[in-house]
Amino acid sequence: MRRREFITLLGGAAAWPLTARAQQPAMPVIGFLSSRGLGDSANVLGAFHRGLNEAGVIAGQNAAIEYHWAEGHYERLPGLAADLVSRQVAVIVAASDPSALAAKAATTTIPIVFSFSDDPVKFGLVTSLNRPGGNATGYSLFVGGELEAKRFDLLHELVPGAALIAMLVDPNDAVGEFSAAIVQSAAGARGLRLFVSRVGVDSEFDTAFEQIAGQGAGARFVGSAPFFMSRRDRIVGLAAQYRLPGAYFFREFALAGGLMSYGSRLSDLYRQLGVYAGQVIKGAKPAELPVVRPTTFELVFNLKAAKALGFTIPPTLPARADEVIE
Repeated sequence: MRRREFITLLGGAAAWPLTARAQQPAMPVIGFLSSRGLGDSANVLGAFHRGLNEAGVIAGQNAAIEYHWAEGHYERLPGLAADLVSRQVAVIVAASDPSALAAKAATTTIPIVFSFSDDPVKFGLVTSLNRPGGNATGYSLFVGGELEAKRFDLLHELVPGAALIAMLVDPNDAVGEFSAAIVQSAAGARGLRLFVSRVGVDSEFDTAFEQIAGQGAGARFVGSAPFFMSRRDRIVGLAAQYRLPGAYFFREFALAGGLMSYGSRLSDLYRQLGVYAGQVIKGAKPAELPVVRPTTFELVFNLKAAKALGFTIPPTLPARADEVIE
């Protein structure tokens, strides 16, 4: 073999692995869309990655993740969703009610894995819970608002002497008014009055609590909304300032100093989002993945918060709690 032919052959052999790698398909990208911010979600992203790992997907090895955070500004979500669609991501994980609705409006073809606080059928995200039938599936915290009614019952048991109860509602969240109607019905059935205070931006919190105090409310109910979740420290602080006992929807509120919470674990939700996103990456179709609903709920009381409020929790309630923060 002539020297020139040998060098040419050697060069071609050396270049072959590079060419082969260049022809390999690009790593699939998971688009993560949230109405919250990174700082507020850092505590649950670990659960999301655990879910991915359970499905055989490891970020950075066989999939990439593109995070889009709205930082509490819901009006940004349509543009963020459209950007993920333009990038042709393999799946969009929509981690809140507003995110789910924005993703669904942006695409009918790219798979969507959502979290939703109410009935996703009622809001057009899926055609049924067992057979979603379209490009979306996910995790529904509760169906028809049963959880809101149960939480209201617990608040009434916690503060039985409160004839007027205030409720915080996010008017920018499509589920907010449905939740208010459910709680209004629960209050009426018990002969109680409900004062609904709508808070959609940070500047409205102080005025809302002033109005609640002016109405003489004996307790406060916080409607399920990602905006309130991301402002839980502010809400809990104002409740302490006005010495107003309240009920919340995630244990993170109780950990932040809230009096009581009742609901599913946020970590379970994010883990399930990861599991389904990983399964979609592996080839599963959202139309055939049933919407998951929580099967367990936890009741948490914060005795430190009760002491700070000068409030005595009826002794029968902590005995039924899953966790008591002392």
